[in-house]
Amino acid sequence: MFRETFALTLRALRKWVRNPASIMPGLFTSLFYLILFGNSFNPANLFSSGGGGGPPSSVLQAAFGGAPTYITYLASGVICIILVFNMAFGGIDLVLDRQLGYLSSLLVAPIPRAAIFLSGVAQNLVKVLLLGVLTFIVALVIPNGLELPGSFNGLAFIGVFGAFIFTALALSVRSIDSLVAIVNFLTLPIMFMSNAFFPPSSFPDWLKTIANLNPVTKANEAARLLLINGSLTSAQLSTYEMDMVYLVGFAALLGILGYLAARRALRPE
Repeated sequence: MFRETFALTLRALRKWVRNPASIMPGLFTSLFYLILFGNSFNPANLFSSGGGGGPPSSVLQAAFGGAPTYITYLASGVICIILVFNMAFGGIDLVLDRQLGYLSSLLVAPIPRAAIFLSGVAQNLVKVLLLGVLTFIVALVIPNGLELPGSFNGLAFIGVFGAFIFTALALSVRSIDSLVAIVNFLTLPIMFMSNAFFPPSSFPDWLKTIANLNPVTKANEAARLLLINGSLTSAQLSTYEMDMVYLVGFAALLGILGYLAARRALRPE
């Protein structure tokens, strides 16, 4: 099964590399959120526009988990959003393969159904990780952008992206229209009911409960610990580990459900 999964993943990535324009929408989305949203919704602007000179930096840092700038806080949320959206929309490739008849030829070939499912997840994961790294670089180079602590190193970088794990969707969807509808219906509420843009402490009580259970919140919390602090204290490391356990369990659950759905959906027509 590994050989079939690798071959199908390699085919999809080769097709993607031959069309580099497919990377641009995700990159432009990163620029939109980081530059436009990060500056227009920056809470510090509310104080500076009033002529009062702005609040002490320690006040804003306390509200945003110690982040020196709002974009430093926002960066992990934007990376997570890019990964979630593109991972979910990655199902379009499978939908197109179904419509063009290529999937039918795979279904009658002596290929394990699991290989089709796993190759879809693997090739999408490679794509979104590349987009995530590009978003990270954009956040670093834009004016007043991401400020990393001096103790931030390669291991912390791996830890940041280790927190951004999500599961692909759409193996059982038969048209692009329905895929887009499902993705928008699921991802937009997930994004806004998380700490991607603002800390949950500013939410009403009912929304705080949802946000604290949201896997996007857990991923951002874990990533921000490393982006803001670099090296972690024992208490911060404990929080990071608990968040990762939550994310791994969530990913495993959705992975199992996705595979069971795939076994039913991936049948010759």
